[in-house]
Amino acid sequence: MDTALLVIGFLLTLVGVIGSFLPVLPGPLTGWVGLLLLHLTEVIPMNYTFLGVTFAAAVLIYILDYFVPAIGTKRFGGTKYGVYGTTIGLIVGILAPIPFGFIIGPFVGALVGEILAKQTGPNAVKAAFGSFLGFLAGTFMKFILACVYVGLFVLKAWEYKDVLF
Repeated sequence: MDTALLVIGFLLTLVGVIGSFLPVLPGPLTGWVGLLLLHLTEVIPMNYTFLGVTFAAAVLIYILDYFVPAIGTKRFGGTKYGVYGTTIGLIVGILAPIPFGFIIGPFVGALVGEILAKQTGPNAVKAAFGSFLGFLAGTFMKFILACVYVGLFVLKAWEYKDVLF
């Protein structure tokens, strides 16, 4: 049973890294579930402080991820259409077979969203840039935390490698 929890937990932390880029997966929360599964093994002692702090960090980043793109958009004079366009552009950019689609898609989506909101050319580009910067900041925060969770998982599993393997 410990081996199954270990493998599933590690896979969930990796899915957490992938989820930091995909808007349909809650990256840090998925990675935290991987850490939880690691602590549910019989070998590794339950550390409630560790789990509480890492869970609080995951929830904080999850909540901030909704506000950071909006803040970036508003700071650069954008509308909610720019935020929606960023998300739609990300999904299209990931699914479209174009290089760097996950980077190009959010910017183009924000630009189209701002144009649909009747923004003028320079204002639409400025707002799209703000939305794109907000998206990048949110993604960067999620990615860093998800990578930290993978590192913590590996370190904790390595600490108990003699008993686990």
